[in-house]
Amino acid sequence: MTILALLFAVAAMVGNTVAALWEAKGSRLARYGRAVWLQPWFLAGLFADIVAWVFTVVALRFLPVFAVQAILAGAIAFTTLADNGWSVWNLVRRERIGVVAVLAGLVLVAGSAAPERPAELPAVATPILLVSFVLILAAAPFVWRAGRPMLLAFLAGLGFGGVALAVRAIQPGPLGWTSVGDLLRDPLVYAVVVMGVLGVLAFAAALRDGAVGTATAVLSVTEVVVPGLVGLFLLGDRIRSGWEPAAVLGLALALAGVVMLTRSDPDTEKAARVH
Repeated sequence: MTILALLFAVAAMVGNTVAALWEAKGSRLARYGRAVWLQPWFLAGLFADIVAWVFTVVALRFLPVFAVQAILAGAIAFTTLADNGWSVWNLVRRERIGVVAVLAGLVLVAGSAAPERPAELPAVATPILLVSFVLILAAAPFVWRAGRPMLLAFLAGLGFGGVALAVRAIQPGPLGWTSVGDLLRDPLVYAVVVMGVLGVLAFAAALRDGAVGTATAVLSVTEVVVPGLVGLFLLGDRIRSGWEPAAVLGLALALAGVVMLTRSDPDTEKAARVH
């Protein structure tokens, strides 16, 4: 089942990559015709996002949060390759190193994830998660008012990370849901929706006012590290015995690669400021 869960996580990563490419194409076409919401490519990208999210939920059912989130972050490497004709020789040196680092890191992270999951959550897990989500939502207006792109990207990372944690926490089900009605009585279900909306809005605001590369790097690092640590310390996620160094190295490589791939080119930044 672990192999199958890894395949679902990889499929979700591929889905996110396809979604990003299709949505970008739809957004570009919107400049010359219909609104972006009416562009077939953009709508296809949204559908790919939904499919990828379903795959993510399945993966979180069997794999630790840190493993799933790290694998999803690999979409940046595949998007970079796709944008350059799937040829590493079309990449600059920094991008090549970034792609290799991400892929090597993901292999280590995937191998270090323990398939076991707790039979049930600690009694304090759901209350702690819900209180944390409320505090994040309470801080959101102040972050918005500050208008700093990096803070907004960090907030978006907390939002998307919160979605992963809520999904993971729902699965063992301290409420023991056996029907849709039981599921809808679980407050974590609504946390998934609210935190997801927060993530989307905050990241959109970060992209509007800041550099895409910087915002994406902050988002990616936040949504891997923060929920990954919470999963390990609160939700009973586990690393294979003896694989702790590999997990740490894998996360470090993957995150370093993400930062390299999303780092803005200094000349581009300078030109943007001039204009």
